[in-house]
Amino acid sequence: MASLVDKLTASGGTESAGFLNDIVEQLWPNINIAGCRMIKEIVEPILASTLPGPLSSLRFVKLDLGHAPFRLSEVDVHKTSTGGIKLDMDVTWESHSDIELDGKMVPKMGIERVHLKGRLSVLLGPLTDIIPLIGAAQVSFINPPMLQLDFTDAANIADCSIVANTVRKTILGIIGGMAVLPNRFLVKLDASSDYFKTYQPHLGVVRVTVGKATGITGPKKSSAKRLLAKIVKDIPDCYCKVNLGAEEEWRTSTIKNDHDPEWNETHDFLVADYDQAITLDVKDDDLGADDDIGIASIVLKSLLLAGGSTELPLTHKDEPTNARISLHAKFYHFTSEPSALNAQQIEGEGQICGLVTILVASALGLQGQRDELNPSVKVSWGAKEFRTAVKSYTPGTDIFNPSFDQAFRVPITKDMIENPPDVKISLLNKEVETGVVEVAFADVLNAPGMVLADSFNVGSGASVRASISLHSMELSS
Repeated sequence: MASLVDKLTASGGTESAGFLNDIVEQLWPNINIAGCRMIKEIVEPILASTLPGPLSSLRFVKLDLGHAPFRLSEVDVHKTSTGGIKLDMDVTWESHSDIELDGKMVPKMGIERVHLKGRLSVLLGPLTDIIPLIGAAQVSFINPPMLQLDFTDAANIADCSIVANTVRKTILGIIGGMAVLPNRFLVKLDASSDYFKTYQPHLGVVRVTVGKATGITGPKKSSAKRLLAKIVKDIPDCYCKVNLGAEEEWRTSTIKNDHDPEWNETHDFLVADYDQAITLDVKDDDLGADDDIGIASIVLKSLLLAGGSTELPLTHKDEPTNARISLHAKFYHFTSEPSALNAQQIEGEGQICGLVTILVASALGLQGQRDELNPSVKVSWGAKEFRTAVKSYTPGTDIFNPSFDQAFRVPITKDMIENPPDVKISLLNKEVETGVVEVAFADVLNAPGMVLADSFNVGSGASVRASISLHSMELSS
């Protein structure tokens, strides 16, 4: 097996993307139409369900992405561990858009420019010997992209208001939920492509320890807060928020009244790509809104190649500060060795020692009237519960054998190893459970490679095609 350093330095370097940009430019009119349709069908309902108050009534009344296509650069092409092809590339989009949103009790909002920049990863696989040779394409941003929106007309005031930030954060949340690692936007190029072979597993776990920050002088405050600080001799009460990709944010405890707070607190993050960035956001726990102290970020690959320890400068609104923060990391790769699935490598509360991955490909043999079927699959493992998208009949779809192609992941902690629950797979029609099967944890543990893939009989002639896999962890060297 290749060492961790070999894996981190395997790239042969990046190349230009001239021909790709020529293709994108030729396709842009078609991309514009398809993209606008996706925004209308996917983004608009999410805006309605997530934006607060009157903003939830916003709808797209005009939608044109403009004539300027996005540009690609710094392309890196290599094989994946599962035999597919991986293309990483920078994407930049400076749009000249014509977008309008309107709603009840909300002034019309126009967006004339979208500034988007990020590193995109495109997975092509599985590879086959039958045309089109590639089963599916999966697209994702390796890290959350930079997004800026320029408002127009009556919404000009939104450029410096809470409205702009709210809309921007909501759109970034939609992108994160659909296409920031570990989430990937799946496009099947071959309808018969097997999702079990398409799915790209995680690489492992990074155990991050936030050490000590030094030289924190406190954030720039408003005049009222500065006056209060002089009266009470305000010393920052610091905590640190840590992010990696679209994984759940983690926060340290708060160290009160200290210019050099020392946490030495540890948390585990699942890793989908070595180019994912770890972002540290230090804040002052304050009355009302917490104040920003500074932000630091480092790519995981760079941190591991530096030996797993570094000290990073904190910046505030892109301006340097005198503060620094120490960061330490250990990387654990996943294995299929049952003997390694134990709690020995756990160093603290809440840390993980393995991973359960449940892939739901499809349901088969559903009964009933097609217009009355709204099937979905619910997966439960202990207190964790997940549900696929709900399907409905549309012309050209097989509602009696619907495809879901969704993955659910559960990190394994010490208590789960000591008393592992069974996996419960339920077939639902709307909110009614129409079938269920329970799969014993021991059956998965004893399966070859700790992978149990089958069409599980849920009763009444129906089955759910699913794969349940376990992965243990080993410290990489």
